[in-house]
Amino acid sequence: MSLFIFLTVVQALVAAALVGVILIQKSEGGGLGVGGSPAGFMSARGAADFMTRATAILATAFVVLSIALAALAVSTTSASKIDTSLNRTVPAAPADPLAQQQAPAAAPAAPAQTAPAAPADPLAGAAKK
Repeated sequence: MSLFIFLTVVQALVAAALVGVILIQKSEGGGLGVGGSPAGFMSARGAADFMTRATAILATAFVVLSIALAALAVSTTSASKIDTSLNRTVPAAPADPLAQQQAPAAAPAAPAQTAPAAPADPLAGAAKK
């Protein structure tokens, strides 16, 4: 687990360096490029080449570290078992919940009036009008 934490810290450092290198680069849109005189120890072209190479190297390191961390995470978690300590069982409901109730003591003396049966399609007659 300590290797995983170490690689995560290195990943964070590489990500921060990559963001910094990208923001320092001079872009055509007027980004956060660092201005300087051509009389410095690096010319403008040399600095651009250095920044491009640094970006490529840091981006490659970021991708390689991401793949390594993903592989390491899969290999460490695949051997563990699923924790089933919180599984709860629900008691089975009776098949007919109304069967537990008692039947009425006396049946009604006269049968109730029933309504006439509704047609199968209540809108069948609407089209004929």
